[in-house]
Amino acid sequence: MTPEDYCQQKAAASGSSFYYSFLFLPPERRRAITALYAFCREVDDVVDECSDAQVAAGKLAWWRAELDALYAGRPQHPVTKALQAVLPQFALPQEQLLEIIDGMEMDLQQTRYLDFKALSLYCYRVASVVGLLAAEIFGHTDRRTLKYAHDLGMAFQLTNIIRDVGEDARRGRVYLPLDELKRFEVPVADILNARHSENFRRLMEFQIERAEGYYAQAMSQLPEADRKAQRPGLVMAAIYRTLLDEIKRDGCQVLNQRTSLTPLRKLWIAWRTWIRG
Repeated sequence: MTPEDYCQQKAAASGSSFYYSFLFLPPERRRAITALYAFCREVDDVVDECSDAQVAAGKLAWWRAELDALYAGRPQHPVTKALQAVLPQFALPQEQLLEIIDGMEMDLQQTRYLDFKALSLYCYRVASVVGLLAAEIFGHTDRRTLKYAHDLGMAFQLTNIIRDVGEDARRGRVYLPLDELKRFEVPVADILNARHSENFRRLMEFQIERAEGYYAQAMSQLPEADRKAQRPGLVMAAIYRTLLDEIKRDGCQVLNQRTSLTPLRKLWIAWRTWIRG
């Protein structure tokens, strides 16, 4: 199996909305974004699939060393070999890839966030940095596009947090800011024990409103000159905003179920959004 095949399988197996967003890209850009996505999946899986925090920390340290090897021209892993092939064409700074690992390490160090400011740092590292790297791969002529990419990454991560409240709680993690739980009178125990309430629904509607605000802010900052190049982000935004609508329509029942869209529906949204440009 070639490094490119490995990354393709990693991306396709996830069923992520991210995968559907770059189906229509030209081959060289699709190879680059698939390699980046496979890297993100590898380091994310370290945290999600490893129950021993020390072992997970050791694996993330290995990935840091592998990034050093990549930029020294001697990568060992299929994902870093795939990244090596695209580095001459696309500016993917090592510092930003390391920041993604920094974000994953936050999951090993804390399971609660006091306020949105603290959560924002996590979202920046695990999602906005990915958005900035993706914007470079898709291509841009205006630096305002990077602000769009930053805010779109925030919106995506907030959507993930909303969708995965119950799943994260079963891992002992609560990403919803504690000061907001207090404001809406939702005890942490209600989330950990999957107790849905009217207060919880109101709390989640507040989270959805914030995510929608980031989507709107991102779209307002995308220069028209870069809109066509950045269509993969617009595709993913269309899919994720549809997901938010579904969650809200279901009454924010995210503690005991994980709302998702079918692959066919994602493909339809992706095609429709791509055609519209």
